[in-house]
Amino acid sequence: MEELTAWMTLARAPGIHAGTAAALLQQFESVTALVSGSPAALRAAGIDDKLLTYLQSPPQSGITDDLRWLERPDHHFVAWGTEHYPRLLADLTDPPLALYVRGDPTLLSMPQLSMVGARNPTPTGSETAHSFAAHLARCGLTITSGLAVGIDTASHQGAIAANGSTIAVCGTGLDVIYPRSNAALAEKIAAHGALVSEFPLGTPPVKHNFPRRNRIISGLSLGTLVVEAAVQSGSLITARLASEQGREVFAIPGSIHNPLARGCHRLIRQGAKLVETADDIFDELRSLTDLLQLPAFSPPQDEARRKSEISGAFRPPLDKEYEILLDALGFEPAGVDLLVVRTGLRADEVASMLLILELEGHILSHPGGLYVRADPRQ
Repeated sequence: MEELTAWMTLARAPGIHAGTAAALLQQFESVTALVSGSPAALRAAGIDDKLLTYLQSPPQSGITDDLRWLERPDHHFVAWGTEHYPRLLADLTDPPLALYVRGDPTLLSMPQLSMVGARNPTPTGSETAHSFAAHLARCGLTITSGLAVGIDTASHQGAIAANGSTIAVCGTGLDVIYPRSNAALAEKIAAHGALVSEFPLGTPPVKHNFPRRNRIISGLSLGTLVVEAAVQSGSLITARLASEQGREVFAIPGSIHNPLARGCHRLIRQGAKLVETADDIFDELRSLTDLLQLPAFSPPQDEARRKSEISGAFRPPLDKEYEILLDALGFEPAGVDLLVVRTGLRADEVASMLLILELEGHILSHPGGLYVRADPRQ
């Protein structure tokens, strides 16, 4: 049995990860010898009945499909201990035995920041994720997330918009895109980075696979940034895993009135670093890249200009009445009637001024006739 076929056979085995495989490989001279070992030798090595039964009759059709999948361009199988297997992932207590990769496998070992959050974020949350991802990607960080709708999607899209790199870690086989609504995005990610999964081809979106996926998202990354998350959000699982893995945890605070900010506030109370600007992230991660001898990342040469763009300094000054209206809007969505009360202006004046502010990019319209300040990082 060829070594690649043996690895792919082992990758489909039930209940095995790199840690357990490493212990077994110490008792066999190669992965081929392990997979083709006799029942007596396998039992002597401590293999349980479930794994023994599997190795005696592995799913040949599935393994054949895997080998055919590998024949296609930019399709890779990265086994534990091989060249492209990322060192940060190998440090986990339960690292994946192997990774199926569609795209560039060298990105797995580049400095990464994972970005996670709500599946139903506010428009402001999506804009914040998009702009942070774009800026961080321009600075050389690979943005890693989970291909879910919401903050994951906005983070991937931000990195792509900046011509940066992004990795999507999937909770399915790479031939099963989930959610289907992100099929087009998955194609772009494969072209601008990589789709990654520890699950063999054909694995459907089973609920218990996604927490396992989350440990890879955090495990590949130097740190995890949570943008918006409710108290019961699955994103907090990723943040907890990052903390347990010894990685940095960052959180962007929000309004006390926003239930999707409460998960971030809880993380901050528990010790996550509060993030207001990209520098809050760079300050922590640069020291880690030096310590781990990873490739460096840094802001581009026009960083001074970028900081001005992010702070909104390039926007022209507003007339006094427009400043009053913008101040009255604050940082929570509000409608025309409330702004009339706050400013004393007539409703038609407020409506006209809101239109101008929206056209100039100072505010955004929300469903229900509400308006909110635009993220100055856009």
